[in-house]
Amino acid sequence: MERRLAPRTLAMYGEAFERLRGFAHRHPVELREVQVHHVRRWAAQLHAQGLAPRSIALVLSAWRGLYRWLGRDGLVALNPVEGVRAPKAAKPLPKALPVDQAMALADHHPDADDAGDPRLAVRDHCIVELLYGCGLRVGELIGLDIGAGAATAGWIDAAEGSAHVLGKGSKRRSVPVGAAALKALARWLEVRAELAAAGESALFVSRRGTRLTPSQLRSRLKRSALQAGLPTHVHPHMLRHSFASHLLQSSGDLRAVQELLGHANITTTQVYTRLDFGHLSKVYDAAHPRAKRK
Repeated sequence: MERRLAPRTLAMYGEAFERLRGFAHRHPVELREVQVHHVRRWAAQLHAQGLAPRSIALVLSAWRGLYRWLGRDGLVALNPVEGVRAPKAAKPLPKALPVDQAMALADHHPDADDAGDPRLAVRDHCIVELLYGCGLRVGELIGLDIGAGAATAGWIDAAEGSAHVLGKGSKRRSVPVGAAALKALARWLEVRAELAAAGESALFVSRRGTRLTPSQLRSRLKRSALQAGLPTHVHPHMLRHSFASHLLQSSGDLRAVQELLGHANITTTQVYTRLDFGHLSKVYDAAHPRAKRK
């Protein structure tokens, strides 16, 4: 309630607390009597079990928050997780499509889906345009409704050319919607009513007429990428990465990209500055006085 965490995050925290209870039961030690050496040993055991460093960091973060809460109420004298860190993990760069592949996917207009339904093909094209054209997260996109309302998580104002979405931490933001995406949206709205169940408010609906699910969206995007001839597996977040990378390469405006992505911290956005060293080299060669070659 206080931190407005997403359901998936709450589920992962619940799993972390179950791990803590299991360790304490086997040691055995009361949860309120856990010490730093216990936590270090248990973190090492998680690592030995093959848990990834990022996953261990999440577990420790959940434990740290629990003991911070207990300390706030005077139930423990110290936080045994403070100072305990997960093993260092390599920071892989987010995978982004080359511009030509992203454009090939966005320009792909199938006549119909596998079942011969042209309406679903129109929907899938609109989804690609919004994911790549606006940099939306999966949850933000499937949370869109056909119009604004008191209980609406997000909607698109076609007249204004903007999408209003509910992002991480229940934070709202508005992003521009390009002409190509607006055109695809208009085509989808022409046929959406034929598929949507009575009273369904979701902008994107499945064949059954109900709100599209994340797994359905991923499956349809994978199919669209294969049809467009892309040589790699494409998932929705890859289009968000592509949006950020291509926009940053063209504009160089890190702060603007941060706002468009809805990142709370600019260090999260800075990862995109490392995506394309070749592009950075060209900028350096063209702009720096000591880099110019005859």
